[in-house]
Amino acid sequence: MRQQQLKHSSFEALIHHLPTVEHQTVEPTSLKLLSFNIQVGIHTQALHHYMTRSWQHLLPHSKRHRTLDNIAQVIQGYDLVALQEVDGGSFRSGYTNQVHYLAQAAHFPYWYQQLNRNLGKLAQHSNGLLSRLRPYSIEDHRLPGLMPGRGAIIVRLGQPPHQLLLILLHLSLGSRSRCRQLTYIRELIGDHPSVVVMGDLNCHHDDLLEHKAFLDSNLKPPEKHLPTYPSWRPVHAFDHILVSDNLQVIKTQVLDLTVSDHRPIALEIKTP
Repeated sequence: MRQQQLKHSSFEALIHHLPTVEHQTVEPTSLKLLSFNIQVGIHTQALHHYMTRSWQHLLPHSKRHRTLDNIAQVIQGYDLVALQEVDGGSFRSGYTNQVHYLAQAAHFPYWYQQLNRNLGKLAQHSNGLLSRLRPYSIEDHRLPGLMPGRGAIIVRLGQPPHQLLLILLHLSLGSRSRCRQLTYIRELIGDHPSVVVMGDLNCHHDDLLEHKAFLDSNLKPPEKHLPTYPSWRPVHAFDHILVSDNLQVIKTQVLDLTVSDHRPIALEIKTP
């Protein structure tokens, strides 16, 4: 059974539009997608930084905006970006909504912040969406789990019946909660023919696609092992962009960017 849906609404009710940025009016022949866990803008480059820089999860840091500017320079070459571990504007981020900041810095006309764990002025744990294309609709979903605080953003691009369904999410670390979340995501996909699932899934793609919920799915794994974590010496493929087998993949790559503890993963597909 599906978890309670936070919001189910038209585009206008959910997404933010930056009127100073021009949006894409011509339908592109391909879509460049990117998923990135930015770790709240903490510049983690070694294992010991988890200890020495842990205070930045609670307190502001003067160089955090510099990290966000570095991220903006990289993501501005993409059409749609899924962000995980962003702060929606609290004390630790200097009361900066990091999704909004990146939208402005990278010149994305559309952005959306999904608040998943609200700790008031202390922290605003969120997922984020940046888009150059005007979504047809957006849905905001809570994901099931032993502890609340995980969510999925459902984005539809294009007009029905030929829509592209994108699911942007950050799954739990625990296998039991992650199993329930994958079952929930499979229900959301249903029999939709053209699907993209992207985000920090905290598991390898074999574990993902061998899950019983996806045995009848047409989602396909990348052609090769693409490790993204830890960023300074990646060995684990925790970040993924999975697409339906009817979508033609042009290019998949992990970017050589080490401003977070994850590296971003990018994929380009031909538009359906």
